[in-house]
Amino acid sequence: MITEDTYWQAVQHRDASLDGQFFYGVLTTGVFCRPGCAARTPLRKNVRFYETSDEAQAAGLRACQRCNPLSAAPPFRARQVAAYIRRNAENPQALKLSELGRQFQLSPFHLQRTFKAALGVTPRQYAEALRLDALKEDLRTAQTVTDAIYSAGFQSSSRVYTEADARLGMTPKQYRSGGAAIEISYAAAQTPLGLVMIGATDRGLCFVEFGSSETELLEALEREFPAAKKEPMRKPYGDAFMQWMNGLGKRVSSQTAVDLYGTAFQLKVWRYLQSIPPGSVQTYKEVAEGIGHSKAVRAVASACAANRVAVAVPCHRVIRGDGGAGGYRWGVERKRALLDAERRLL
Repeated sequence: MITEDTYWQAVQHRDASLDGQFFYGVLTTGVFCRPGCAARTPLRKNVRFYETSDEAQAAGLRACQRCNPLSAAPPFRARQVAAYIRRNAENPQALKLSELGRQFQLSPFHLQRTFKAALGVTPRQYAEALRLDALKEDLRTAQTVTDAIYSAGFQSSSRVYTEADARLGMTPKQYRSGGAAIEISYAAAQTPLGLVMIGATDRGLCFVEFGSSETELLEALEREFPAAKKEPMRKPYGDAFMQWMNGLGKRVSSQTAVDLYGTAFQLKVWRYLQSIPPGSVQTYKEVAEGIGHSKAVRAVASACAANRVAVAVPCHRVIRGDGGAGGYRWGVERKRALLDAERRLL
């Protein structure tokens, strides 16, 4: 949530990315300005904030002649900066903040803050996303994984492998083969919340879904991992499996091993959800703010909807801003039952 402290920081840094979102008035001079005004920074005690220019004028303030807050806010050239990054994606020196600032005649600090406000990511993150897209494409066509990594503009193959989970949700080799190297064991059982199927690799849970029949759940597993080798768990099921099944609707540890596959953004959301305590809830907006993407509320909701590891990745703990339950992949009634069961154990 934007507060007066946020507004004041913007005024101190002359943050033009917030031009048009609010205005500040200076009581000692009787004028009101944009956040990015180049005038001398006033004392905090003399500053008041207004959401519109009409509010500032109603308070008896006149428009600053230096930043002209009554005119349309000058557009930031975020698209031009993004286009420059795309053209120079293979040249790390050209993408340094100092060089970007020189190219667009802006301070590196101001350029980074304004670019992120416009696109939701920093210039560096934008460049890394471009390289990731190139890597995915090159993994399909290059002769070797190493060739694909360097062709995509990465400077180190070890770094890509180290951060593979955050980037691809699997190793580059597994992505290249369409997940063919993944082996999944699965089993279904009745629980107090209905029929559930669990799928796991040797790294942890990768699939937890509720459904009306085992056939339906097997089809869902096949759609999610079409190239993986899938085998039913042998009976009798192991202790770990039964403990997890018996724990549904109770306390599922955030330390439960899971093997998640998704985009980098989805993985970030899912990992954050695992930090929400049992019985507690957060809104989609609070989750977006918690992962550092305050404007990505809809994207957070989409990531929750795409979650295929029920309970262990507790998307049931995310609700609408008005307090409503919101959606749930496996039914709102099941979502309420999960929350009620967790709260009874607090």
